[in-house]
Amino acid sequence: MEQEHDRNQLSSPSTNVATSLQEVARQVADELRRLLEMRAEVTRRIGTLKKTAAGLASTFGTNMLNEDFSETLEVSGPNRRKGLTDKCREILIQSDSPLTSRDVCEILLKEAPVVLANHKDPVASVTTVLNRLVEYGEVRRVALSDDKRAWQWVTEGETGV
Repeated sequence: MEQEHDRNQLSSPSTNVATSLQEVARQVADELRRLLEMRAEVTRRIGTLKKTAAGLASTFGTNMLNEDFSETLEVSGPNRRKGLTDKCREILIQSDSPLTSRDVCEILLKEAPVVLANHKDPVASVTTVLNRLVEYGEVRRVALSDDKRAWQWVTEGETGV
């Protein structure tokens, strides 16, 4: 009986440690999930504001907007070249309708061919980025009438999943 009591005391600290570790892991996972949801919501909000700003600039002209406003819109900084993900976001934000990955590639080839220069299969690369943006909750996948897949920017209040 004394041996059994000693065995329980020995296993108790490791059980407590395991329970504590599980609790910490659960808390970390919960916080990470909340932060990722917040990031998706902030990104959607930024997209909505950029779309609004683009509409204002298109309607009233960029010369009507003050310099501070124009600088604020260039979130990534004036000297940083945008990568494929940023350009895909920008294209979807500016589009009024869903775009296929081929549509996005064609726009990229016109506006920023350097972004696709090092990609062996640009359509596959763009598709991968668009699917990742769906996972982030920034973009929604849409089925077109001809059974093609397309993607559309998710506006505030919507969910991309």
